[in-house]
Amino acid sequence: MKQGFVKVAAVTPDMRVADVEYNTQEICHMIDKASCQGAKVIVFPELCITGYTCGDLFFQEALLNSAEEALKNIALFTKGKDALVFVGLPFVHVGKLYNVAAAVHGGEVLGLTTKTFLPNYDEFSEMRYFQPGPTTADLVEFDGKKVPFGPQILFECREIKDLVVAAEICEDVWAPVTPSVQAAIQGATIIANCSASDETIGKESYRRDLIKGQSVKLISGYVYASAGYGESTTDLVFSGHNIIAEKGTILAESERFRNGIIYSEIDIKRLAWERRRNTTFQMSHFPYETARVKFSLKMDDTRLTRKLSQTPFVPNTEEERRMQCGETLMIQAMGLKKRLDHTNCRSAVIGISGGLDSTLALLVTAKAFDLLGIDRKNIQTVTMPCFGTTGRTYRNARLLAEKIGTTFRDINIKNAVEMHLKDIGHDMDNHDITYENAQARERTQILMDIANQSGGMVIGTGDMSELALGWATYNGDHMSMYGVNASVPKTFIKHVVRVYAENCDEPELKEVLFDILATPVSPELLPPKDGEIAQKTEDLVGPYELHDFYLYYMLRYGYEPGKIYRLAKYAFEGDYDKKEILKWLKKFYYRFFSQQFKRSCMPDGPRVTGIALSPRGDFRMPSDACVAVWMKELEQL
Repeated sequence: MKQGFVKVAAVTPDMRVADVEYNTQEICHMIDKASCQGAKVIVFPELCITGYTCGDLFFQEALLNSAEEALKNIALFTKGKDALVFVGLPFVHVGKLYNVAAAVHGGEVLGLTTKTFLPNYDEFSEMRYFQPGPTTADLVEFDGKKVPFGPQILFECREIKDLVVAAEICEDVWAPVTPSVQAAIQGATIIANCSASDETIGKESYRRDLIKGQSVKLISGYVYASAGYGESTTDLVFSGHNIIAEKGTILAESERFRNGIIYSEIDIKRLAWERRRNTTFQMSHFPYETARVKFSLKMDDTRLTRKLSQTPFVPNTEEERRMQCGETLMIQAMGLKKRLDHTNCRSAVIGISGGLDSTLALLVTAKAFDLLGIDRKNIQTVTMPCFGTTGRTYRNARLLAEKIGTTFRDINIKNAVEMHLKDIGHDMDNHDITYENAQARERTQILMDIANQSGGMVIGTGDMSELALGWATYNGDHMSMYGVNASVPKTFIKHVVRVYAENCDEPELKEVLFDILATPVSPELLPPKDGEIAQKTEDLVGPYELHDFYLYYMLRYGYEPGKIYRLAKYAFEGDYDKKEILKWLKKFYYRFFSQQFKRSCMPDGPRVTGIALSPRGDFRMPSDACVAVWMKELEQL
């Protein structure tokens, strides 16, 4: 519950059709099992107290009476359980029968959500037995107490204001305008669906896509529990296909044709942040008052079980990675193509270092020139060796430029930098920030001047991870005329270059690309040691995989430092200890806030990923914002 993680469970119990006593025992057993695992919201299938396939037995008074008595017993069983539970049953009200999902908690029935859309086609005949629920909720008496009865009943947690749960029943989610739409825009962040969806060929993927899509549309968590083995197979088979989704991500999914429980944690604070940020998600006021019921849960630590990638910018599957890498390269190239076309520019200038970022920038530029039908010889690649350049990176820069088909220039800047340092009275043995930045600014000046000579455009190579940390020399490599990598994080750049290399038909180009991928990340501004790179970026600012992880959760979901720290410990367990994670997290926040002035005047560049740092679009932050609030929380961890 702390930091917004709410453990939920979708349950398919063993059951027998019309054996209410047996079903009640199994439901209580599963409630006990799920609550012992820390589940705070537990969802059972549609009509699970009696069974969905009772047919005309729903007309039998004995079955209906026993179902109502069973609900009382189940409610009583929840006393002392720290969970909100939804169970399905047939319920009689004013002489009519309704298909309802009862919410029980703390020994009481809190509300009865009615099914709105009754399927009466193909294998379904619910209108033979049930009435559609009312359009608005009313109060009915149950077990001597008035409880809400109707659609869109909101169950609000006192301890977490953003934890608001609503239910709908099976077919409701298949309707064009679902009850959960209205519930969500009235504040529901978790939708519970008590379902009995039979299995036919192809229905599994349709159902999965439906639940996934609904959770995206509603910016919500969605807990879908369906009937399984035990229902009558006279005409239908039920697989117990349970799904837990969060804003388009399937967090957990059951193996079909096997009864049981699936668990995951829904991040309520993430959903609330998304809704605040999304201007098209607007809280609407309907001409009726939505029924709201309060309940309480303990504020304990939720044990995380959900999958959490160490590289959230990178797709999880190889197929998705390959697709997104190709798409990334095309978006970057199309952005540059437009800028070149608009400025009638037929030449580009790139500083090529033999490193990863300049490699991707060159691949993007070559693609843009191909799209415009401009000879790649009009791309001027310039390597500018100085004090820290190693033989490996120099060779790779030259080979890459030649194999791509560019016009290559080798301009050694040692003398120019030494002259500059002498002019300003700087000791050559003092390898401080002045010593380093003098090289970076000299390189940028050369690139800009060559661009002036050729009527060309300097293509920026810096990536989003470097922008976040301010790891660029102001008015040095920080500046360009178009920054093609500006919204691509370091951890993803590796994959884009790798996919390009894997699809490359030229052996020599493939070989040099793979060697570049294996080269340590370095600005190469300090003299080599024994011919090897002496200055490794990640030794100074920290591992980029950690910084990209921090960046993703800070900007994408607005997480506070404590929550990011918790997630990083969970994701990187066994790779980094908690002291390292905290050390680099502090470094991240300090650099992110102190270096905003560099981002405030960053060059144009195409937005590629879901996050970008452009002050003209995605992220607007004053250059003088104070980090005190964030650092205070970090010091308390």
